[in-house]
Amino acid sequence: MNPLAQDFQRYVAQTSAAPLGIVVERARGVSIWDADGREYLDLLAGMGVANVGHAHPAVLEAIAEQASRHLHVMVYGEAVQRPQVGLARALAALTPGDLSTTYFTNSGAEAVEGALKLARKYTRRRRFIAFAGGYHGDTLGALSLCDNTVYRDPFAPLLADVEILPFADVAALERIDGSVAAAVVEPIQGEGGVRVPPDAFLPALRARCDAVGALLVCDEVMTGLGRTGEWFACQHWGVSPDILVLAKALGGGLPLGAFISRPEIMETLSHDPPLSHVTTFGGHPLSCAAGLAALDVAIRDRLPARAAAVGDAWRARLRTMIGPALRDVRGRGLLIGLEFVDPDATQRFCRAAFARRLILNWTLHRDTVVRLAPPLIIDEDTSARALDLIEASLD
Repeated sequence: MNPLAQDFQRYVAQTSAAPLGIVVERARGVSIWDADGREYLDLLAGMGVANVGHAHPAVLEAIAEQASRHLHVMVYGEAVQRPQVGLARALAALTPGDLSTTYFTNSGAEAVEGALKLARKYTRRRRFIAFAGGYHGDTLGALSLCDNTVYRDPFAPLLADVEILPFADVAALERIDGSVAAAVVEPIQGEGGVRVPPDAFLPALRARCDAVGALLVCDEVMTGLGRTGEWFACQHWGVSPDILVLAKALGGGLPLGAFISRPEIMETLSHDPPLSHVTTFGGHPLSCAAGLAALDVAIRDRLPARAAAVGDAWRARLRTMIGPALRDVRGRGLLIGLEFVDPDATQRFCRAAFARRLILNWTLHRDTVVRLAPPLIIDEDTSARALDLIEASLD
């Protein structure tokens, strides 16, 4: 065994019994190379982080330029820092509705926690609504919004006052009443199996929240910033949330999350008491500089439109592979789910694909679904190679 891999197992906390174990040497674009020079195609984009590809030159240049100026100088929200302001201004130009004020965090789970606190403080209500199959992170508050007992039960008791409704069920929305601070939803579920709701669902959820005075929180940690063919997945249904949660691709490869809202909602964190929600490293200047560079690339290269077109082509090719093991292909843009007949077939496919040096895996809360989420910059030749290897793995 590679000595570095041995030290990994000895000194780094393990989160599974059988980690991939790739000894990463470098990564560029869609590819990762190991210490022996073998190339892997990353069809998960570092779990949705590398929308513009690994180590995009514009991102590396922005990191180096910002590092020459300053690193951490003060907790978030106290000192005026050019990268934070620039990225927040750029996000305000893209977000739906009148969402224009950004609170930066370190991660998606932290952004969800901030959104929950903001919703309670603004509405002065306690209850939350979430949806079966949803995934919002692994901190105690975020985990409370998840219905998977495998991950919930070891950490119980979690937050009280959370009700889980069936996803995509319009009739169930009647359970949202005047005691609810917010309904938290992934417009398209990721870890729940790349589940795309019917067209009536998200507009009905928006209307119900409006009717009872609850906030709508859209968790776009996986779907945001172009992955599904729109800047934000909620835009497929013409819906604007009250709070939008981002992370993963936001930092261009560096740790960064955010929750974004209207000014009159967000200002409640500044009083009674002041500093109602604080973070030391959220909105780190390196992460914001990298994020702004990545966003500039996505805008310049029209990556949402590219994701829509390439995703359509991928799903069309993948549907020709439906057979004894693969029974469904679904998704939007370059967020694609492959539904297998059973967990054993899913695992056999993933092992075969990894043997062909494809990085992919089944989703956390649906062991019959493999998620594909390659970098949005993937070119035609690499797409063809990836799809050929997927087909060979199915055979």
